[in-house]
Amino acid sequence: MQFIETRGNDGSKPSSVPFSEAILSPSASFGGLYVPEKLPNINNQFLETHLTSHYKALALDFLTQFGIDIEQEVLKEALSRYDAFDDASNPVPLSKVEDDCFVSELYHGPTRAFKDMALQPFGYVLSKLAQKRGENYLIMAATSGDTGPATLETFKNQEGVQVACLYPDGGTSDVQRLQMVTEDAKNLKVIGVHGNFDDTQNTLKKLLASEEFKEELASRDIKLSAANSVNFGRIIFQIIYHIHSYLELVRKEEIAMGEKIYLVVPSGNFGNALGAYYAKKAGLPIEKILISSNVNNILTDWINTGEYDLTTRSIVQTESPAMDILKSSNVERIMFDKFGAARTKELMEALERDNKYSLTKDELARLREDFDASFSDDEECESVVGAYAQKEYIMDPHTATCMKAYETLRTKNLKTVVYSTAEWTKFSPAVAKALGKDVTADTEALKWVSNTANVSVPSMIEGLFSKPIAHTVIVEKEDIQGEMLNFL
Repeated sequence: MQFIETRGNDGSKPSSVPFSEAILSPSASFGGLYVPEKLPNINNQFLETHLTSHYKALALDFLTQFGIDIEQEVLKEALSRYDAFDDASNPVPLSKVEDDCFVSELYHGPTRAFKDMALQPFGYVLSKLAQKRGENYLIMAATSGDTGPATLETFKNQEGVQVACLYPDGGTSDVQRLQMVTEDAKNLKVIGVHGNFDDTQNTLKKLLASEEFKEELASRDIKLSAANSVNFGRIIFQIIYHIHSYLELVRKEEIAMGEKIYLVVPSGNFGNALGAYYAKKAGLPIEKILISSNVNNILTDWINTGEYDLTTRSIVQTESPAMDILKSSNVERIMFDKFGAARTKELMEALERDNKYSLTKDELARLREDFDASFSDDEECESVVGAYAQKEYIMDPHTATCMKAYETLRTKNLKTVVYSTAEWTKFSPAVAKALGKDVTADTEALKWVSNTANVSVPSMIEGLFSKPIAHTVIVEKEDIQGEMLNFL
């Protein structure tokens, strides 16, 4: 399997690269991204084969069908990281919350968020590639709250890898911040940034494309890669759990094999939604992918009107901070698949130059063949969290945005899978408020929600508040590069 570039080739890079190169050096020509030349075929035969498979067996076969240039033993070891999840036999449980609505709980890993599903195996694969080549890598990560902890967790103490993780100071929950700043492995550096997630992600993408920065790293015998979903190594693992969700519905006899379903995905950077899109394109019977956002609803505008306009917007901090994003990287991969490299380059250059672009009427129609979108504000989400708590199901604010899409966007009476991207413990003050208690301290909120709703707090969350702080640096975005070099 070869990977090609979303904005075309600039003549200085190969026209296509294998998977290993795409994940080790994820910056493509003209600042674009890598995408697969083709996708595996997820037909009924593939699904029938895995109707009784363990998640790891499904994942291994899917990755094998993809034809990536990673040894089977490395893939098996990478997938064995799922054994440390809450239930090794089923790392992604599916919970029924309505007669036709099911929640895929993607947060049962070590950092209690869906990023573990991709970053646990991906981190192992990338580390083994670096060790096999005898190379040293700086892995950069920009986070709105969940990528950072999952990246640090998977790469800590790995040989050949150093990690610089950027987070917006004040733009994550307290638990998310503590999960990062208390990590004390010597190969990790956590940097707070005065700014928002888009500032950190923009810096990351500029550094990935900067020849000057790469030359400086090369002088230190260090190569550069990234753990964000700009790296397809993240995306490939995010396709798999959509297949698993479908198989779970068949196993539970909620649908017949071949019956279509809706997926509802809370989205900020669009990686989770992109995984769903690739699963649909590969043949998984999906009627439509419904995108839910908070009031930073740039994706709602894009999908409903074809307008991607940042000129009148600034990021609003919400109770669902992982979606406090306005520049969604993986939108580019969708546009490449729909409109080709030349048009994608034109649109992305317009966004960089003018802070906006518009799809044509035909392009919008093609986008809406696969997607629909809605958004919810904090008050609507609190109402949803409170309503489901009455039914003895506790969800986090990001998951709560999905329920409006579930209730209002479906045009057919089909079973629906909602993706829960984080455990409630990461946003306990917001959940406590939804349940009737106004409290700002995470420790108090965790205890109150746990007692009130009779739900447990995992030990890895409780233990955060007694761990010493290892990272205290907070810089202006212009100083990020210098801080990284100081670390190295």
